[in-house]
Amino acid sequence: MFIRETVYLDYQASTPVDPQVAPVMLEYFLTEIANPHADHALGWHAAAAVERATGQIAGLIGADPDEIVFCSGATEANNMAMLGFAARAPAGRRRILVSAIEHKCVLAAARAAAHRYGCSVEVIRVDAEGRLDLADLAQALREDVLLVSLMAVNNEIGTVQPLDEVCRLAGNVGALVHSDGVQAPSSIDFDVRELGVDAMSLSGHKIYGPKGIGALYIKRDRHSDIEPLIYGGGQQNGLRAGTVPVPLCAGFGKAAEMMQTAARDSERIRIGKLRDQLESGLGLLGDFVQYNCPRQAYRHPGNLNVRFDGLDARDILGAAQPFLAASTGSACTSGIPEPSHVLRAIGLTADQANASIRFGIGRFTTAEQIDRAVEIVTAAVAQLL
Repeated sequence: MFIRETVYLDYQASTPVDPQVAPVMLEYFLTEIANPHADHALGWHAAAAVERATGQIAGLIGADPDEIVFCSGATEANNMAMLGFAARAPAGRRRILVSAIEHKCVLAAARAAAHRYGCSVEVIRVDAEGRLDLADLAQALREDVLLVSLMAVNNEIGTVQPLDEVCRLAGNVGALVHSDGVQAPSSIDFDVRELGVDAMSLSGHKIYGPKGIGALYIKRDRHSDIEPLIYGGGQQNGLRAGTVPVPLCAGFGKAAEMMQTAARDSERIRIGKLRDQLESGLGLLGDFVQYNCPRQAYRHPGNLNVRFDGLDARDILGAAQPFLAASTGSACTSGIPEPSHVLRAIGLTADQANASIRFGIGRFTTAEQIDRAVEIVTAAVAQLL
C-alpha cells in the first residue's frame, strides 16, 4: 500500500516499464498467442514481431538484426559470452582479462571458464574514479589473450569506460572484446561497429522494458567462435535454443526504439540536473558526506554514489523505509554481507564502502521527489548521529 509514497531512486537496479511499452506486450500476451517458430500464419505473425524487435534493438547499438541473440537477461548474456568464447578458444589463447569492477556475474563466469576450460583469469586495475588502467591492460595484452571483458558503464559508481581504446589495444594482439553494456544506452551514445567490440550484453529492464529478457550482440564473423549454452531446436541461428518469449521481445524492442528518439539527449540532461540537485541537497548535511563518483565527462547522468562517513549505509536505508528506495550496491550482490568489490577496487576502506549508498535517477524522477529524498535521508541520518 505504501509503494506510491515511496521515492524510487534505484534506477540502476531496475527501471519501471514505460507506459508506452506495456500495451505492446499485452497484445502478445492476450491475442497474438502463437509460437514464433511455428509454420503457420499465426506463427509467422509472431515471428514478424520478434524480427521487428530484433531490428529495434540492433538499431539501438548500431548492429545488424542477425547479430542479436535473445536470452533471459544480461546475466545469461554475460555467461554466454564468457563461457561460449572460452569453450572454443584456439590453442594458445587461454587468458581472460577482466576489470576489477565488473559485475559479479562476469567475474563468476570468468572463474567458471577457468575451471571448465583451463583458462586463466587476470584482473586489470582501475583508478580512483573507476576508469580502467590502460597501461596495466597494455602490459597484460599478449597474443595468448583470448578475451577482454569490460563494462561500458559501471552500475555502482557510473564510470564510463574508454571502451574504444580497449578495443584498439586488444585488436592489436587479436584478442576478443566483450562488454557488459547494460547501463550504456541510458548514459551514452555508442555504436558497436565503431567501438569494435565482438560481443555486448544488454538488458530489457534497464531501459524501461520488461524483466526476464536480455540480448547478446555477437559480431557476425564471431558466431562460429562461440559455443551455445543452451541446446535444442536450433533457434536463433543455433546460438541459443528455445522458444523466444514474444511479449517480452516486443516490449524490449519498443523500449529500445524509444531510447533512439530525439528526446534521449534532453532526457539525459534533465536527469543529470536532478542528480546534481540531489548531490547539492545531501551535501548540506555536513562534511561527512562524500561522493564516490568520477568526473562529469566520465559519468552516468543518473548515478550518484554517496558516502556517509562514520555511518552504516544499511542503517540509513533501514531508517528511511518505507519512504525511499535506494541501494548499498549492485542489486545482484546486496544480499551478500561484504563491502562492495567496486568501491574497494577504487581505494575505499571496508568501512567507507559500507557507508556508501547508490542513488539512481531516471525517466520518471521529479524535482519534488529529489527534495523529498533529501528530507528522508536527512531525517534518517539525524536518528543515527
